[in-house]
Amino acid sequence: MPTNEKHETKDAAEKIGTMLKAFGASISEILDTPEVKIKATEFAESVVDAVVKTSQKKVKDEEVRARFRDVGKAAKTLGTSLENHFKSNTD
Repeated sequence: MPTNEKHETKDAAEKIGTMLKAFGASISEILDTPEVKIKATEFAESVVDAVVKTSQKKVKDEEVRARFRDVGKAAKTLGTSLENHFKSNTD
């Protein structure tokens, strides 16, 4: 795999890892449970390692890319649902 492709894969993996860590930290703060933050960080690091080890060919596969888009949509839906739930509980 060319160096540039490895770099792009690592960058994408690090972005996913950062997102997962932030999600875990947010849930940890909401629930006041530091253990959740630790587990989320461990999970994020394992995801980063796995994605970096995945070949660039697999990451380029349109089906895989579509699945990542679906994950993004699901995360957005979850965030919107939680926001709406807490808005309706405060009204």
